[in-house]
Amino acid sequence: MTDELKQDFESGLVKHLLFKSKLRSYLYGSGISQGPIRDPQQCNFGHWIRDRALGPYKHLPESQELDRLHIQVHMEANRLMDMHKQGNTEAALAGLPIIDRLADRITVLLQTMEQKMRRGQ
Repeated sequence: MTDELKQDFESGLVKHLLFKSKLRSYLYGSGISQGPIRDPQQCNFGHWIRDRALGPYKHLPESQELDRLHIQVHMEANRLMDMHKQGNTEAALAGLPIIDRLADRITVLLQTMEQKMRRGQ
């Protein structure tokens, strides 16, 4: 169970980090698909939240906060992507620290959830 739990939460974390990478790539001019960056329901981390955080881990209070923060990250990503699309690339890139702060909070929530599950909560 311990290894499965570790792998499950690492999978969530990797999906979360991949989202950040895709957003950065887009803002730096990559022709990456916008759908999974713009829509929290399309992104892989959004799938993980739906299937895992709001599934077997839904009893943890952090699961709802995780979902809320995830949606907030996408709202901010949309704002930055719109700025970039309008030619305000520098301003969009300057907004990345906001994403990083939200992402750090998501990482802490994932770690907290994993620790609680390890303790059998």
